[in-house]
Amino acid sequence: MGCSEVNKTTLGTYVLREEACQWWKGAKLRLGIGAMMVTWEMFKREFLRNYFPADVKSKKVVEFMKLEQGNMSFAEYAAKFQSLCAFSPYYNTAEAEHDKCVKFESGLRPDIKHLIGFSEIRNFPTLVAKSRICDEDGKARSSYYKAMTEKRGKGQDRGKPYGDKGKKAVESSGTKKRNNGQCYKCGEMGQKSFECPKKVDKCFNCGRLGQRSDVCDWKLTCFNCGEEGHKSPACKKPKKTMGKVFALNGGNADQVDNLIR
Repeated sequence: MGCSEVNKTTLGTYVLREEACQWWKGAKLRLGIGAMMVTWEMFKREFLRNYFPADVKSKKVVEFMKLEQGNMSFAEYAAKFQSLCAFSPYYNTAEAEHDKCVKFESGLRPDIKHLIGFSEIRNFPTLVAKSRICDEDGKARSSYYKAMTEKRGKGQDRGKPYGDKGKKAVESSGTKKRNNGQCYKCGEMGQKSFECPKKVDKCFNCGRLGQRSDVCDWKLTCFNCGEEGHKSPACKKPKKTMGKVFALNGGNADQVDNLIR
């Protein structure tokens, strides 16, 4: 609403409360001026000097120039941009509309920026509205694909109990088969040498416990010729003919008469 300079000062000082009211009383005494002599510019200068010093303003300007959306929601980013923009008078002029849009767009998250950037919107209210729509559409898209992924995952898990059962059966069978092996240490079945509880070795040559085959004094004997030093498969002497038993009847007894003479 329209308000004269005198009325601005009157209204401005009227709304001061508690500590601010005490500050203004002290400021008038320090300046040596009366209430009727205070202009709006004087009041504004003194007020900002006390409650918004130059170093704080500089920090706000730097914060605005470095502002990016990051982990903030779009609504939070837009609100903070508008709040900090008030400390940079240049961006609040009509001539800076283009630069203001570029600054806002550059701080958006990549997932929103790549959807809105190619449009090159240089009207600030329109840019904010379109960016909000892109943000909401992106969230809806993410929720949709997340739900689809979870649905597919539940469908795959439905058949797992049967698959696991077969897998366990195969593993159990394989484990049982491995456990049926012979221990190289004691010669017993169903265990491995490193699991063997027995402290003594078993000779692979004679089968006796307490010695190894390389120091065994048992002499190798051929079952074919009876000589020592080799086995029957390697024996060079003629193979012995084993005794045979024939079932004879009266019809062919004369043909094998020579077998019993």
